[in-house]
Amino acid sequence: MLPPYPCSRPSSGRRLSPRRQIFMLATRRSFMTTLLAAPAVQAPAADWRSQGILHLERSPYARLKNVPVRAVSLADGFWTARRKANLERSIPSLLELLEQHGVIDNFRRLTGRKQAPRRGPLYTDSDIYKWMEAVAFVLQSQDEPQWRATFDKLTEEILAAQEPSGYLNTYYVEERRKLRFQEMHRGHELYCLGHLLQAAIAYYRATGGRRLLEGGIRFVNYLAENFGPNKQPLLTGHPELEMALVELYRITADKRHLELAGYLLRGEGERLKLTPQQMVYLFSGKPFTARTRLEGHAVRAMYACCGATDYYMETGETAYANTLETLWQDLVRHKMYVTGGVGSRAQGEAFGEPYELPNRLAYTESCAAIGNLMWNWRMLAARAEARFADVLERALYNGVNSGMSLSGDLYCYRNPLEHTGDAADRIRNPWYDTTCCPPNLERILASLPGYFYSTSQEGLWVHLYHAGVLDWSLADGSRVRITQRTGYPWQGDVELVVEPERPAEFTLFVRIPGWCREVSLTVGGQPTPARAGEYARLRRKWQPGDRVQLKLSMTPRLVRANPLVAENVGKVAVERGPLVYCLEQVDHPNDSIFDLLLDPSAGFSEEFRPDLLGGVVVLKHRGRAWRTPLKDEPLYAPWPGPARTTRTAELTLIPYYTFHNRGVTAMRVWIPVMGA
Repeated sequence: MLPPYPCSRPSSGRRLSPRRQIFMLATRRSFMTTLLAAPAVQAPAADWRSQGILHLERSPYARLKNVPVRAVSLADGFWTARRKANLERSIPSLLELLEQHGVIDNFRRLTGRKQAPRRGPLYTDSDIYKWMEAVAFVLQSQDEPQWRATFDKLTEEILAAQEPSGYLNTYYVEERRKLRFQEMHRGHELYCLGHLLQAAIAYYRATGGRRLLEGGIRFVNYLAENFGPNKQPLLTGHPELEMALVELYRITADKRHLELAGYLLRGEGERLKLTPQQMVYLFSGKPFTARTRLEGHAVRAMYACCGATDYYMETGETAYANTLETLWQDLVRHKMYVTGGVGSRAQGEAFGEPYELPNRLAYTESCAAIGNLMWNWRMLAARAEARFADVLERALYNGVNSGMSLSGDLYCYRNPLEHTGDAADRIRNPWYDTTCCPPNLERILASLPGYFYSTSQEGLWVHLYHAGVLDWSLADGSRVRITQRTGYPWQGDVELVVEPERPAEFTLFVRIPGWCREVSLTVGGQPTPARAGEYARLRRKWQPGDRVQLKLSMTPRLVRANPLVAENVGKVAVERGPLVYCLEQVDHPNDSIFDLLLDPSAGFSEEFRPDLLGGVVVLKHRGRAWRTPLKDEPLYAPWPGPARTTRTAELTLIPYYTFHNRGVTAMRVWIPVMGA
């Protein structure tokens, strides 16, 4: 790991310009103003320790409440190596890259600590904020003094650049100062603020430290004072601030923060003279409740849906509930990939038309899959229905998990479902000029324990499966400990050992994944009804040591797409448990994977390979291959033509999330079926 962040100061012999001296003096005064005038956090002194990814304890329309990240300890299992690589490789190496590309110098230059030009796109501030949020979530799980020191040092460097008004952005300064809030359709000022707030909130929940949080509040209060109805118009050109504002409100109880989120969701497109095309692409600028379909930039749309769901959980406005359901149905019925990825088109990083789900050209940005996960986490809290957990799990294990290499230092911006093997088309890279995805992936892996459980007035909810321990409280304050023993997702057996501090009656809600075709559930050895796609409701007076045994069938499944997904007609995807599988050319030295077919009459053999790709279950299938390779066929030929003949071929399938971890090679998820 890296040592604590080095202090960067002007050399002792260099004189600052008068302009820099004035700026730094004003900045010091602004910090005193922050300490004296910023609204105090309203939660009780120890309340920060009990707050989860979302703090929903006082959210009147949230049916489920989050469990803190620190309340869940994950034991050895599927996510162990991923989270270890995140902490030991991803987070340190990305900080080095952010330094090398001048992202932090962009703040230092404003205070005279570094003489350097501004570097990077106008939204680079958000990248260091997301990285800091990842560190904050790490600190919610474990004490890492060097990372805490790094976070504090970065906070000092960032807030040193904050202006007395509260404004903080490294792009709209100097000659671009006059453009502040004048090009909101592209400016990302509010997007960056949203990520600053999320980092600050995560750190507050990790340590109780509020310095960055207070700086964020000052910027928010500046917006509330100067923008809104009968004031200057305000627009989130990239939705993000909406959900951050609602989460801030959950801490401060300051109604202005919730009202500002509502104002942004209502949109100011008319006052700002946005075109209809801009309001489609931005997924902003018109009332959220007027939306009837997912369109435009996929990440923007997902983040807007997150903010709207958060807003609904505070207000209960029916129009939001109806719109969210309409958009969710559009997602799962028309526009989501089998991997949980979203966003079909490279142009505009956008959703396509219904059923427009190309494989090789799929854009499926990692941030969009993360947005899908985050939205379904909020919908699950609002509605307490297993369908949202099913989508969350699909995205997490596939479209999100694929975004980071097993080594932890290469990232996917896009996650296609097919690849030709062209070496020039490298999907995994250490750095992108728009480097939003790497820190986004890091913050999800760091916060992962917070997604496994929830509580409600009725009891405790189990959403995801992994060996580990939950140590938390029921709604009445009584403690309960849940120990999970499982090899999920490689194995389908899950044991839950329930240990309340004293015998207690409550309901244990155990999720039965929608993908499961056969399930067995017993409580204390007694069979209990369970249906796929629902939560089994286990109501009883629980005694310390009571056991729940869940057996989920892990038999590989063939999945077909709606026939309107033209590219997948005659093809199937292979799934096992929550994982989508794929073919890679490296496993098929004698055949092109584009000549291989699945034989629906043949099954699969399974083998756990601890030496392969970090340890995976490999599927083997005796399928078929075209005798004449397709590349040797003419481009066009008379119809019907002679029947093609096939021969036996051995197919090897690996989990999709591991693709291109052995170099650039041909890959495909959707495989033709013999006779289809």
